[in-house]
Amino acid sequence: MIYITAIHLSGGDKHEHIESLRWENPSTHKTGQSTKQEIIRWLEENKTNEARVRSGADFVRVGVVKASPPYLRTYANGVWTDNLLALPRF
Repeated sequence: MIYITAIHLSGGDKHEHIESLRWENPSTHKTGQSTKQEIIRWLEENKTNEARVRSGADFVRVGVVKASPPYLRTYANGVWTDNLLALPRF
């Protein structure tokens, strides 16, 4: 499991414009940066892989929106949310 900590947008300000993401693994304390495509591939290759975004004291899961091309968005209580867009930019 990883926490997404920051995003980089290109060409706009919506979820579809997220190009890369910074993350941290809470169990190993490793940090890194990956492209949107790498995170999507990582989430889809193993259904136990999970990415989350901190939302106050809670955490919201990151899911893959099946569009063309696919993109990332948070999902909470059965609803797509904007938690990724609230993260710091780099």
